[in-house]
Formats: sequence, C-alpha cells, structure tokens
Amino acid sequence: MIDIDRLADWMDGMGLPGKGDPINARFLSGGTQNEIYEITRGDERCVIRIPPAAAPSDRDQGILREWRIIEALDGTDVPHTRAIAACDDTSVLGRAFYLMGFVDGWSPMDHKKWPEPFRSDHELRPQLGYQLAEGIALLSKVDWRAQGLDDLGRPDGFHERQVDRWTSFFERIKGRELDGMDVATRWLQENRPIDYIPGIMHGDYQFANVMFHDGAPAQMAAIVDWEMGTVGDPKLDLAWMLQSWPEDTQSESASQASYVDLRGMPSRTQMMQHYADVSGRQVDDLDYYLVLAKWKLAIVLERGYQRAGDDHKLQSFGSIVPDLMRSAADLAESTDYRS
Repeated sequence: MIDIDRLADWMDGMGLPGKGDPINARFLSGGTQNEIYEITRGDERCVIRIPPAAAPSDRDQGILREWRIIEALDGTDVPHTRAIAACDDTSVLGRAFYLMGFVDGWSPMDHKKWPEPFRSDHELRPQLGYQLAEGIALLSKVDWRAQGLDDLGRPDGFHERQVDRWTSFFERIKGRELDGMDVATRWLQENRPIDYIPGIMHGDYQFANVMFHDGAPAQMAAIVDWEMGTVGDPKLDLAWMLQSWPEDTQSESASQASYVDLRGMPSRTQMMQHYADVSGRQVDDLDYYLVLAKWKLAIVLERGYQRAGDDHKLQSFGSIVPDLMRSAADLAESTDYRS
C-alpha cells in the first residue's frame, strides 16, 4: 500500500487541488511491473501508477517514459487519460510515479462478455471495433516532434533493427525449435514496407488496453497502459491489433478468435480501411506488418512460456506460440506482397 501521508505532502507541494483534505486510496489493479490505485481527495478523483517495491529498478525510468507520452497527448484528438503530475524523486514513495485523470468507463478486460447493451445487441458492436481502429489512427497523426518526443525512441532504422533484435532475443531464451520461424525470419529479412512514416506507437494495442465510456453508441474514453510506448512505426500497432482478427466476423468461430467475442464486429478489411481513412496512411503493405506482428508476438510469448514455472497462464502459451509462428510463416509463403 502507498504511504498516504507522504503522497498528501507531495501533492500539497505540487499545488494540486484538495490541500488539507484526507486522501483515500483504493487498489484497482497491478502485478509485478505496476500497481494502480484510485485516489480520492475531496471532490478530486485521479489514479496513481507506480511500480511495486519489488519491481526492477529500471521500471522507474519506464514509468517516467509512460508519463512523457501521456503528457504529450494532452491537447490532441487521441482518447487518453489526463496528465496531472509526475514524481521522479524516489524518496517520496520509494518509486517514481505519476498521477493521471480517473476514467469513468469500462474496459473489455473487466468483463468475460461484453457489457450491455453490446452483449445482447450485435448491431451496436461494429462501433466498438471502429473506435478501436480510430484510436490508433488518431495516435499515428500526432506530431511527435512538436510534442517534445524527439528523443523517445530510435525511429531511424526501425525496420532494419527488428529482425536482428528479436532473433537475438529468441536465441537468449530459446528452449525449443519453432516450426516456420526460419521461413518467416527470412521473408522479413528480404522485404520491407512500401513506406515508413515514424510516429508514436503504443506497442501492445488491443481491446485489453483501451477503455470505453458507458452506454451506446460505443465511444472510446482512453488508450491506457503505455509500458511499450515509443516512436517507431504506427502501422505495426495496426497489425498487432489485427493479427488474429477474422475477415468473417459473422460466423460462430469469430466468438473464439480472441479473448473477446468478435461476432458482429467489422471485418478485418473494414477495420483496415477505417484506419486508412482516419490516419491518411496507405495499408497496401499490411501483410508485411502482419507477418512481423505474428512473428514478434510468438517470440514475446515464448519468453513467457520458457519462464512459466507453475503459472498456468504462461504454460498455456506453450501451444499458442507454435501456432502463431506457423501462421506467420504461412502468410509469408502465401502473400503476394513483395518489396
């Protein structure tokens, strides 16, 4: 639990609203990397995001990196949490942290099924998908240089580094051979996207990392969880979102294509087109990004599987990873895209 008295003193020193009022903190979520608490002080509600005491020391820099992105989004059209204040002085609460606005809404991860009215009315679901695509399209349009993020990532040579970086990573954690990895890796080495326009990317963009306002029609409230945020190629976020998205979202199988029921959603093509319309970016080379996203995700999940121990969730990656890598290889072998 966070030290309420020390937090209050810091907030007072920052001139934040509610001086003298008691603080109430309610744990919302958290794990090994971050903890999130709702902070209530008088009429003010906000959220604190802070690494737990046992998190690696580099999480403090990670938290401040997230803060820079959230702060840079203020004043843009991107749905985001309001930036309030950040603290890099670890003597205050033991770790770096930041305060952001409280989002009054819901996350798809809060529900095993869509909340009403989206659960029972499939005709309302397309807007959930279009809002998801629109969020990342709006993010791709942010002028990252003007927002002070010139040094956030390494946009130059982004695609040239991807294969070498993640192949080396796989070799460090390798515990088994993955069928199709050689095929997908070679294809990625031989091909590149049609164009590359750097922009802010989320790094793990999906329904799990967005929130919606209550009620219909669906309206995104905020993109959240910026742990992987950087300046790179925003279209990799698009592919990350679509890599398991079915073309036929009317079939029963669409209910099992993801951790959320995708029946009634826009098709993959419709999602892709909406992104293109809003972002102004061409998507003719999406297959390149889909191969890269599937290949990269397989390697990321393989790390979890190799470290699974008694964790049943990580153990389940054991069968998911080979299917994902094989899917990357199959697309590499079947696509007409070449560059």
